[in-house]
Amino acid sequence: MPFLYLHINVFADIVVLLNTIAAIAIVFRGEREVSSMWAWLMVLITLPGIGLIIYMFLGRNLNSKKIFSLQTQKVLGIDKIVKNQKKLAHEIDTAEHLEEEGSFVRLFLQNDAALLTFQNSVHIFTDGHDKFDQLFADIQKAKHHINLEYFTIYDDEIGNQLVDLLTQRAQAGVRVRVLFDQWGSKGRHDKMWRRLRDAGGQVVPFLSPRYVAITFRINFRDHRKIAVIDGSIGYIGGFNVGDQYLGRFKKFGHWRDTHVRIEGDAVLAIQSRFFTDWNATTKKQQLNFSDDYFPSQQASNNRTTAIQIVSSGPDDTKKQIQTGYLKMFASATESIYIQTPYFIPDQAVLEVLRMAVLSGVKVKIMIPAFPDHPFVYRATEWYVKQLIQVGAEIYRYDKGFMHAKTVTIDGRISSIGSANMDIRSFILNFEANAFMYDRNLAKQLENIYHADILESTKLDLAYFEHQSVWKKALQRMSRLLGPIL
Repeated sequence: MPFLYLHINVFADIVVLLNTIAAIAIVFRGEREVSSMWAWLMVLITLPGIGLIIYMFLGRNLNSKKIFSLQTQKVLGIDKIVKNQKKLAHEIDTAEHLEEEGSFVRLFLQNDAALLTFQNSVHIFTDGHDKFDQLFADIQKAKHHINLEYFTIYDDEIGNQLVDLLTQRAQAGVRVRVLFDQWGSKGRHDKMWRRLRDAGGQVVPFLSPRYVAITFRINFRDHRKIAVIDGSIGYIGGFNVGDQYLGRFKKFGHWRDTHVRIEGDAVLAIQSRFFTDWNATTKKQQLNFSDDYFPSQQASNNRTTAIQIVSSGPDDTKKQIQTGYLKMFASATESIYIQTPYFIPDQAVLEVLRMAVLSGVKVKIMIPAFPDHPFVYRATEWYVKQLIQVGAEIYRYDKGFMHAKTVTIDGRISSIGSANMDIRSFILNFEANAFMYDRNLAKQLENIYHADILESTKLDLAYFEHQSVWKKALQRMSRLLGPIL
């Protein structure tokens, strides 16, 4: 028997050694954040076999050819946009109302070639019914093209209503293109899309194999939610397409999100984003830049909002949107308002927010009342607790699920888009946000925030102290997994 035990121990030691070697080889094979490396090493070493399965879903990097394709398309797209709008560039330094925002403008120009656009009118949506009613009305009036790009388009009631409407417009001769994420949409739903394709519409899953119904790579998703109609109306924000975003799921209750409808020059920047992603995804249906897609915008006295459309993703290491958030937090002197479904910041974001609180800036963060991803929610609880300890105000939205991704500072600069306040949005997903320089718009968002506070509970340290030992343990463990959640 001792001889048998000896062999079993030797075998176990060999398995552990081989698993450790494999874990190190896998994790260090590609470029990663240091925190992500340690998190993956912990998973792969402590969960032999199971950890590898988890890695296959969450850890694999994006194909280098696809990254190169995106980077190449980005250069082409921005060149065309800059040429089309170069006449506005001189206004950056001459606009008196943007003197304080000049450093933001220069940052995004250098970091993302995000041209500052003037002459924009913006309408804010916080309810899915209102947003889709207006989007459908705009689609119904489309004369030349409809370009949609969403992380989620479900095969449900609102999803099929959208497909029916797009099919009607395609039959009327309008060019219809849809780009969606396979994972976010739970597969391709080819049957749902068939009638649109038969009518001449084009539907493509973002950077996915042509003949694979579902991808097993969870990371590097197209998390953007944008739409462009006739090059003159654009949408960007947090709403996906699905019944749950209309509050039709009892599990989520009222769905609280934020999206904006834009008319003006910023629409052309959103269009450029769509062109970039479309051309990187499909090689046989390439889009060419023309005046039909990038029409000259008509000046209007009612359009006063200056906007930069900023994109980020794993095709670039500049972390453009996260850098924008950091700039906002570091620049704030009075207030920071954040709404996010997930709050898993990296050390840089956490420290700058802590510094802002200690400097006397009112920092208010609003999160959901319940999780849609358990580990993510527990990590969120751990991080907001750290900020409560230094004086930040944390609100739990109780009316339903808080899915908005908004930031406003000092009543003057706002950001609305698809990027959550978490590491996944900072480095793992493809995101798009509108950074807006308009005090009236910022005031609207602050008023919306204050209305949401009436539907929320302010969390304090006592709230966390009374949680169960199990919840506290989950928060600590989930915090360690933050870089890969």
